Amino acid sequence: MIHRAKKSLGQNFLINPRVAERIALDADISKKDIVLEIGPGTGKLTKYLLARAKKVIAVEKDDNLAVELAKKFEKEIKNKKLILVKKNILEFNTSQNYKIVANIPYNITGAILKKFLSEKNQPESMTLMIQKEVTERIIARDGKESLLSISVKTYGEPKILFKVSRGNFYPAPNVDSAVITIKNISRKIFVENKIDERKFWEIVRAGFAHKRKKLSSNLKKLLTYGGNASVETLGNKRAEELTLTDWINLAKAIDINKK
Repeated sequence: MIHRAKKSLGQNFLINPRVAERIALDADISKKDIVLEIGPGTGKLTKYLLARAKKVIAVEKDDNLAVELAKKFEKEIKNKKLILVKKNILEFNTSQNYKIVANIPYNITGAILKKFLSEKNQPESMTLMIQKEVTERIIARDGKESLLSISVKTYGEPKILFKVSRGNFYPAPNVDSAVITIKNISRKIFVENKIDERKFWEIVRAGFAHKRKKLSSNLKKLLTYGGNASVETLGNKRAEELTLTDWINLAKAIDINKK
């Protein structure tokens, strides 16, 4: 049965089972893992996740799809192999150890990344099908970092796995997609470098506030050089030129200078 996609929910249903199977395979999940699937839709990917994982928690916002999924996976739900949750994913939390594997709604990609990467109980990894151009921004393929790329790299290690053409979806989106994985998700950068997480993001967001301006201008309310030559050098650059290591060093220096 083909469901009418809802634009308001950013629905584009994956219709190629080979792509779904490959996502489940490349997500590196085992019978020990609990998988959180965001927006299972018609259950194309869910089927392969159930075959590989210990348990799948599928969070679906669409009422009609949730009803169909309950029928399709009645046995798995009864055996508690599948936990079907009718809810907005941005309002969902779990206290279990888990991995995220999903073909997510592209219109809330940024919100999903922000929520789960900074969640108190972070996932071990995230394997997501998203817009191809967004995956390229995350890994900074053009050599220019962005607030998005730094946000992801601060918490984990992103890698593009494979591309997926628009013809593998119904309705076909206007863009091609790609599957990206983010592994080793943690807050170790803040712990190891003794940086306050909130202050770090205050600095990074301020640095990217005006892309064409130098950091010395964007951070003028936060930054006092105090004779720190390395900080002064970074201040002469634009935010997109700084690596994650540069941002860490900058955050350390600003902390010192503000004491």
